[in-house]
Amino acid sequence: MEQLRIPTRPERRFIDESLELREWADVKPYFDALRDRPINDADELKRWLFDRSELESYVSEDFAWRYIRMTCDTANSDLVERLNQFIAEIQPAVAVYGNDLDQKAVTSPYLSQLTDEGYDIMVRGMQQAIAIFRDENVPLQTELQAEERKYGAIAGAMTVSINGQELTLPQASDRLESTDRAVREEAWRKIAQRRYEDHAVLDELFDRLRDLRHQIALNADFANFRDYMFAALGRFDYSPQDCFAFHDSVAKAVVPLLTQLALDRKQKLAKTDPYLSTLRPWDSKVDKDGKPPLKPFATSDELIDKTIACFDRLDRELGDDLRIMRELGHLDLESRKGKAPGGYNYPLEEIGVPFIFMNATSTLRDLVTMVHEGGHAVHSFLTRELPLKAFRNPPMEVAELASMSMELLSMDHWDVFFDNPEDLRRAKRQHLESIIETLPWVATIDKFQHWVYENPGHTIDERRENWVRIYDEFADGVTDWSGFAYYKEYWWQRQLHLYEVPFYYIEYGIAQLGAIGVWRNYRLDPQAGLDGYKRALSLGYKAPIRSIYEAANVPFDFSADHINELMRFVWSEIEQL
Repeated sequence: MEQLRIPTRPERRFIDESLELREWADVKPYFDALRDRPINDADELKRWLFDRSELESYVSEDFAWRYIRMTCDTANSDLVERLNQFIAEIQPAVAVYGNDLDQKAVTSPYLSQLTDEGYDIMVRGMQQAIAIFRDENVPLQTELQAEERKYGAIAGAMTVSINGQELTLPQASDRLESTDRAVREEAWRKIAQRRYEDHAVLDELFDRLRDLRHQIALNADFANFRDYMFAALGRFDYSPQDCFAFHDSVAKAVVPLLTQLALDRKQKLAKTDPYLSTLRPWDSKVDKDGKPPLKPFATSDELIDKTIACFDRLDRELGDDLRIMRELGHLDLESRKGKAPGGYNYPLEEIGVPFIFMNATSTLRDLVTMVHEGGHAVHSFLTRELPLKAFRNPPMEVAELASMSMELLSMDHWDVFFDNPEDLRRAKRQHLESIIETLPWVATIDKFQHWVYENPGHTIDERRENWVRIYDEFADGVTDWSGFAYYKEYWWQRQLHLYEVPFYYIEYGIAQLGAIGVWRNYRLDPQAGLDGYKRALSLGYKAPIRSIYEAANVPFDFSADHINELMRFVWSEIEQL
């Protein structure tokens, strides 16, 4: 077997090899040098862009490690302080210099001579950043980021006691798959109550975030934060109106299937539980045929071993990507007290080997999270040799195409996790059903965000009422929330994105549609389908989103007709299982 080749950080050409970022003064001379350097021809401009990329990659990776270490241990005050110091002292200065450097680049008389693939996309992004930059927003954005990080600390500290054992909420959530209804009801009630205990604190935090975000938008001459974020996120390929069309399409094409699944669940659970007369919120995760929860792995080591074996089946190179991450210690997978919620793949710009963080226990959902974040990791590896940082940072509609496609591409090889063919069939069916659950939830969160920021002066009561209205629009209509309306009214507070990365959510829906297309291509011709997937990801951000999707041989389309077509494909696959 060929020996694993562990990547190393490329040799620095512009900044010192020994540079250590402790405070802004450590990197300020490099930013000054870029700002003040004369550029006399196109070659010098290209060299300047490469040097800027090297510096910004270094700064980005420094921030990444501060963030990663803090989320791995939110109770460590030193780690929290190191992150906050970067946000408060270093990042504002970087933002101001970043605007100056963007201005220097786009006003260069030699810019038009840079005609290599990707430069037009990079310049378009610079021009957009210049258009929305305001000096007065720099301190507001610093304050905003500090406030956003509070959500992880609040959520990470949440635990419940069940049978005398203190459990994190992800650990307690495993009990929602128990075939004993009393066990899952107890777990659901305790989790919901624990979240509810902090609902006022989280409401107050969200009000502060909303007000700061709205002021930033006004300062940048936007009517609201939604419009500001469409510009800030570089959404050149679609508009808010396209999002509204997505919401309507999901309501028409997907919610009826969601209701059908809920009715089927209710009927099947009633066969095994004569006391079940209504479908309750704690009935949504249990196997509807009364079978015990699937256990695809027992430990985090087993999870990564099996995921590597699964990726090897697709392409040995993909398995090696995860082997390299394991070798470098770029994995933190298990759930524990004090760890921030959620999961992510964080790119590391200098070395090009990302870090995967998650809260695994032993569920199918954890398996899906692992292959999802593994898809992001593959994306990082496929773009790590691109010469400029801007090329290595595709928009989220593309990033999520990488991860959500991997969920489906890997699914045909999940026998690595499930020796029993019946368990494998159950796992595939549950995951395909989760797609039908995901799209309405994406529409719910996205539509809620539009309402929140279109109505920035709303009260907490108005927010609660409109959340319930929007939630019900995309809910199955079968689940009975009687007696728990007060929990339902704050169900949105579970969604980290609303607090930490606003308006980053519709991408999941768009990419889910693209991922179904990638998987359908793979089903027709495995090699061609996988080649298209890798070809698209390898582009990084050197082409518009639509062109990247075209490279994968899937349309960038979220019309009602297209969603209907994809749902028919998914439903037919479910029926075959």
